[in-house]
Amino acid sequence: MNNQNTIVADTISDNEIISRVLQGEKDLYANIVRKYNQRLYRIGMSIINDDAEVEDVMQVSYIKAYENLSKFKYKSGFSTWITRILINESLLRIKKRKQSSNMNDDAMNNEIYRNHPADPQTPLMNVVNSELKKILENAIRQLPDKYRTVFIMREIENMNVAETGECLDLSEVNVKVRLNRAKSMLKNSLAEYYQKDDILNFHLSRCDRIVENVMKHIDSVNAPYTF
Repeated sequence: MNNQNTIVADTISDNEIISRVLQGEKDLYANIVRKYNQRLYRIGMSIINDDAEVEDVMQVSYIKAYENLSKFKYKSGFSTWITRILINESLLRIKKRKQSSNMNDDAMNNEIYRNHPADPQTPLMNVVNSELKKILENAIRQLPDKYRTVFIMREIENMNVAETGECLDLSEVNVKVRLNRAKSMLKNSLAEYYQKDDILNFHLSRCDRIVENVMKHIDSVNAPYTF
């Protein structure tokens, strides 16, 4: 990978990176992957709640975004665009999982919004080793899906109301209602102690792995579009 491109990309906007990738500087796409790994991981976990599967969905989302970069119209931010791709891929993964288990429509709908208790043996829980963080993370995971996702997007990822609503196809009023509901479902005492940077953290070694896998795929194909 071109280190010079990596350094330059740190100082330029997403739109400029995309324009340069479309003109052939595809190594710059690695900066996009590194920039949004943490966000996509947290949002993916809020929907799928399976560590390994979320990582796979992230890679699929990055590759799909790359293959369709020429269709990005710059009307909304790239961050919103890639987040929507991740959300759609996550929901599709859940749907396929249910179909493979021969679940009926009602069971599928219930499963999407069902609580998924955290497995204390997952790599995530090995990382979050303080008792308080474990309690908080479990509390967040036990929120119903539609509240959990909004909470993570707004409170953990600091996405604004408008972008959250656009990603989830919700009105701004509904985003605010769901966030308030999520907060009311968490113990007030926990809200004073959580450190959002430690929640569902996507560590550097995993970030490197995602970048490597995505860029390996990109290196095997031509640039998505050349002016």
